[in-house]
Amino acid sequence: METIMIIVFVVGYLAITLEHNLKIDKLIPALAMMAILWAFMALSIDSFSTWFDSAKHALMDNFGLLNHEEKLHLLEETLLHHLGKTAEILVFLLGAMTIVEIIDYFDGFSTIKGFIKTKSKSKILWIFAFLAFILSAIIDNLTATIVLISILQKIVHDRDARLWYAGLIIVAANAGGAWSPIGDVTTTMLWIGNKVSTGKLISYLLIPSLLCMLVPTIIASFMPAFKGEIAGEEEGEDKPKSKFGPTMLYLGLGAIVFVPIFKTVTHLPPYVGMMLSLAVVATFAEIYSSSKFNISQIDGEEEHASAGHHSPVHHSLSKIELPSILFFLGILMAVAALESLGLLFGFADTLKQSMPMLGTEMAGTQVSDLVILLLGVGSAVIDNVPLVAASLGMFSEDLDNPLWHFIAFSAGTGGSMLIIGSAAGVVAMGMEKIDFFWYFKKIAWLALVGFLAGAVAFIIMRNFVL
Repeated sequence: METIMIIVFVVGYLAITLEHNLKIDKLIPALAMMAILWAFMALSIDSFSTWFDSAKHALMDNFGLLNHEEKLHLLEETLLHHLGKTAEILVFLLGAMTIVEIIDYFDGFSTIKGFIKTKSKSKILWIFAFLAFILSAIIDNLTATIVLISILQKIVHDRDARLWYAGLIIVAANAGGAWSPIGDVTTTMLWIGNKVSTGKLISYLLIPSLLCMLVPTIIASFMPAFKGEIAGEEEGEDKPKSKFGPTMLYLGLGAIVFVPIFKTVTHLPPYVGMMLSLAVVATFAEIYSSSKFNISQIDGEEEHASAGHHSPVHHSLSKIELPSILFFLGILMAVAALESLGLLFGFADTLKQSMPMLGTEMAGTQVSDLVILLLGVGSAVIDNVPLVAASLGMFSEDLDNPLWHFIAFSAGTGGSMLIIGSAAGVVAMGMEKIDFFWYFKKIAWLALVGFLAGAVAFIIMRNFVL
């Protein structure tokens, strides 16, 4: 039965990876895979000889001695345990997405466009690279990419030139998301899973992530695509949609940054702080829109463009990406099924024994650096969310072990090597119709150089500095 479950997982994984070829949204195979795996476990519970205790991160000693009813009860408890852990991530993401949409409702991100006054291609490159690096650490790399490419389209009118900027924005956004607990789904998973703390994550990954952004940007600034000045007609200054845009931008970003502080002070799960931040931002949004203080019911009136006629919270909740939330639910719970049977734990032991130990003795870790580097390369080919979810079930290292920080860096930045290797790349591909092979020829080698530079910096810092 374990073999059949692995086959189901591999087939579902392939369907997720080939979603563009199959024309099927990846949430569909993810949800189907989750349901089928847990159904197989329930129907064949007596055929399994081992069971993995996720709380203790060890195999149960006497699982085979339990009767059928006891095994079913254990399965239900395990399912609820994993659903609770997954829900922590999903509720956190829902809150963050809603705050970002509220900022966008007031056109707050247009404030960023006012910072760009130059026509120099190289200067614009550096501005967008640093904006992507910083903004992705606050509002996540996917959203930062959407915001910055939207602004880029208003500044650079030549599409051929804009493709180069979009490629470097992807690299910078993924690099920026890696060093922040709220910058990428994978780092958020590690943070919520108590594998990394905010302070250690920043101290370990800020410099490697910065190099991952700086090295490709420095190389690109000397390339012909970024020489000279941008062409295009002068445009009149866009009239802001709301006078509260800048206020909501700073309030929303501040509210998201507050979440790690809240967790540090209260030791409560991050989604609690995110819900508090959302409540504060939503309160100001309702005040500024002159709407009712009632966000639990939806009025029967139609949606209007002006803030005074429609609740910004209702509008924002209707725009969040529920397909992404359902995908995360499916893939995380599917990986949890394999973890519960001890399959991931056994695979991790095999890796530790078969892979060469490269530079890990000084760091006190038991996992080869090569394994983690391959995980980074693998995240460019397949989704990094299930890779990190699997690593959570495979390895049992303590909080802030360097292994977890290296995983966060590799999974977060490795996806930049292919346009389909990260959520930021996929959304940029859709917004600018970037060709897969164009990105592979022009940008992939830059992303690879940045990834390797950051990885080398991490290993040096881990072994000799931190």
